[in-house]
Formats: sequence, C-alpha cells, structure tokens
Amino acid sequence: MIDKDFKIPFYARTTIFMVGLFAFITILYIGRSIIVPLVFALIIAIVLQPVVKYLVRHHFNRVVAIVISISITIILMGALGTLLYTQASRFSDTWPVLVDRFTLLFNQTITWLSGFLDINPKKIHEWFTHAKGEFINTSSAAIGQTIVVVGVGVMIAFLIPVYIFLILFYEPLLLEFIRNLFGEHNRSRVSEVIKQTKTVIQHYLIGLIIEAVIVAILEIAALLFLGIDYAILLGVLGALLNVIPYIGGLVAVALPMMVALATKDTAWYVIYIWAIYYAIQIIDNNYIVPKIVASKVKINALFSIIVVFAGNALWGIPGMFLSIPLLAIVKLIFDHIDQLKPWGLLLGDTMPSILKINPALKIKPFRLKRDKTVS
Repeated sequence: MIDKDFKIPFYARTTIFMVGLFAFITILYIGRSIIVPLVFALIIAIVLQPVVKYLVRHHFNRVVAIVISISITIILMGALGTLLYTQASRFSDTWPVLVDRFTLLFNQTITWLSGFLDINPKKIHEWFTHAKGEFINTSSAAIGQTIVVVGVGVMIAFLIPVYIFLILFYEPLLLEFIRNLFGEHNRSRVSEVIKQTKTVIQHYLIGLIIEAVIVAILEIAALLFLGIDYAILLGVLGALLNVIPYIGGLVAVALPMMVALATKDTAWYVIYIWAIYYAIQIIDNNYIVPKIVASKVKINALFSIIVVFAGNALWGIPGMFLSIPLLAIVKLIFDHIDQLKPWGLLLGDTMPSILKINPALKIKPFRLKRDKTVS
C-alpha cells in the first residue's frame, strides 16, 4: 500500500534543486548566443508595448503600429551609435598621443616609486616591457576572434528587431499561454499578476532610460565646462555604465580622470572630475532614482554585485548590462506570488527590525522582592 502522506526528505529536495539550478545555468551559458538577443528583444518589447497600444488606440493597424515603434527605436539607436562612432574615431586618432603621455607619466611614477621603496627602476622597466610585449602578442592573436565577435554582433543586431516584432505581434498568444499554464481556477489571479508586473516593469525600464539620459546630460555638461576632450563620448559611456551598480560608477569616473591626466597640464582636473561625478551620483541616488525610476524596485547591494559578476561570467559584457533589469523583473514576479514573496524580500533592501515586540504581549518589569521576615 502506497503511503499518501509520503514526503521527499529535505536532503533529496536540496539535491534536486541544486541539480536543477546547475542544469539551468548550463543551459543559459551554452545557449547564450540565442538567449541574449531574445532577452534584449524582450526588454525592448516591454518598453515599446505602451507605444504600440497608443498607436492602436488611434486607429493604426497593429502591424503598422509595431513597425512604426521599431523604426523609431532603430532611428534613435542608430543616431546614438553614429554619435558614439564619430567620437570614438576622434579618440582613436589621438590615441598614440595619449599613450605617449601615459608612458611619460608612468616613467615618472616608476622613478618616484623606486626612490621611495628603494627598488631598482631597471627591474620595474624590464617587467613593464615584458608585460607590454605579452599584451601586444595576445592582442594580435585575438584580432581574428574579435572579427568573429563583431560579425556575430552584426548578425544579432539584425535579429533583435525581428524578435521584437514577433514578441509584440504574438503578445496576446504569449499572455494566454501563461494564463492557461496555471489552470482555469487561477486565471483571474494570474491575469492580475501579469498586469501589475508588466506595468511596474515598464515604469522601471522607462525610468532607467530617462535616468541614463539625465546622467549623460549632466556628465557631458560637466566635462565640457572643464574643457575635457571627448566629453560627449565619456558622458554617454558614463551614463550607460551607470546602469551597472557600483562597478559601473567606478569605471565611469575613471575614464575621464585618465583622459584629464593625459591631456591636462595639472592634476587638479582629476580632483575636479572626481568631485563633480560624486555630486552627480548623490543627485542620481537621492533625487533621480527615487522620483523617476520605480521606487518599488529596490535591489540590495549584495545581490546587485553578485548578479553583475554572474551576468559577466555567463554572457560577458551584455550580461552585466542585462543582469540588474532581469533581477528587477524576477523580484517583481516574486513579490506578486505568495509562495515566492520570501525570495522577493531577500532580493530587496527593506531591512526588518532586529527586535520586534508583540504589543499584545505584556511583560511586567522584574523587581526584586524583599523577604518580610528579614528585618
């Protein structure tokens, strides 16, 4: 006779979970060339969905509305790409000059450091020459691989608009599939969860775009005011890197500081850039993010850093950019499902109080009673 109350032991459930997690991560890594474009397309489709709905409400055919939305997106991204390309071309033309300046600064630093630490500067120069030779050899060997990567990137760039079109076109079918997946008795609840989650995700992603635009304007204005070369390129890159928490901000401020160090006659510009970027970060964290980016989506620092490194390990640089939006989407879904709310709490930054006192529990203060028999 089969025991109906049989339960899988904890260690067996843990083993099954770990094996399933390993298989899931393996699939994400092996299928990254297929999954990454789909994820990019899904995120862009979520952002474009309100535009499509707006055009449909104004009597546009659904296919025409989708094509118009995608065309506008391609034009904007093409304009941004052209701007970055022209700025990068100017940067590459003066790259030898920057290398010479950095080499001079490096030699001066070695001379000072060798005197301070009492180390023979010849040994440091030999190590640097050896490291530079290995770097050049490695770079030369990687040229072929870089060409392949660029070719794959171009192919993906043509595939993403197709994916976006199909996701937006088949949106009703995909939503109906999700509703049917959870059964007829949960249909209304699943519909409500989908509606709320989609709305919050749209607000969050659109807020990220607006935040990036504002940060880019502030950084470009600051760099132009200081007279730093390649201000537009550095400002746009800084705004894009700002999407990556903690690590992106450090790289974003390091790039203009390095350019200022190589192009300016005084090191004071490095301090000016650091101070201005620090002020922009304060404005971003205390005013732009709470007001523009959806304040309901808050990821704690621990999981933000972990997921950025995990995204880089799985999918490279695109994974670093996708990690935070994907984690935010996962948290939103967790927050709307009762069984998964503890996981949503774990990903968030809402700290519970260390000691919670039940107001219904009345605790009398402890007092030392005196023995009446003792005089």
